[in-house]
Amino acid sequence: MAEVEETSKLMFAGLSDVSISGDIPVEGEINVPVGTPSQDKEYSTLDEPVKDTILRDLKAVGKKFVHVMYPKKSSALLRDWDLWGPLLLCVTLALMLQGGSVDSKDDGGPQFAEVFVIIWFGSVIITLNSKLLGGTISFFQSLCVLGYCIMPLTVAMVVCRLVLLGGSWVFSFIVRLIVVTASFSWSTFASTAFLADCQPPNRKALVVYPVFLFYFVIGWMILTFSPSA
Repeated sequence: MAEVEETSKLMFAGLSDVSISGDIPVEGEINVPVGTPSQDKEYSTLDEPVKDTILRDLKAVGKKFVHVMYPKKSSALLRDWDLWGPLLLCVTLALMLQGGSVDSKDDGGPQFAEVFVIIWFGSVIITLNSKLLGGTISFFQSLCVLGYCIMPLTVAMVVCRLVLLGGSWVFSFIVRLIVVTASFSWSTFASTAFLADCQPPNRKALVVYPVFLFYFVIGWMILTFSPSA
């Protein structure tokens, strides 16, 4: 035990003479990372008022409507997809198609279901067709684009309802034919403009054909609509 103590004294004998001068600068910095106030208070939608959330969603829907009115190759609808706009347009179009003379006994009930079936089932078929052809679009993205691009046809339905209120049958039919044809073309063009980048270049025609049929059926429903007496 005495030998161990003696050995320790010999090892640390010179340390008592070592001193650190106060003139020697201490290099380096020792900082405690403290987050800035802006980083600590990150924005969270869970803490915002309900009013701000609703207004933000309405602005997003409005921007997508503007994209449909001025279609161009953009990934806005695909990146920030939502189903509020398609649901609103689908319900509006289905309500306006009620009361047709074809289904006057049932007060136009089947038309409401037909619109929903055509939109939702048609979107599934178009998405599956796109997937089989090598497309990169998801089901909800396809539903968002196809749903928002129904807006021109919904506007055409409003115009047709107003035209049917007065005027001769021949004049009203010509006006409705022009309006529905223009809206159908606009919807098809807008949807293909958004979906163009998600399809193989050599198979775009095979993808556009189901979209053409999708809007053609909706346009035909609008054109052949006549209110019940």
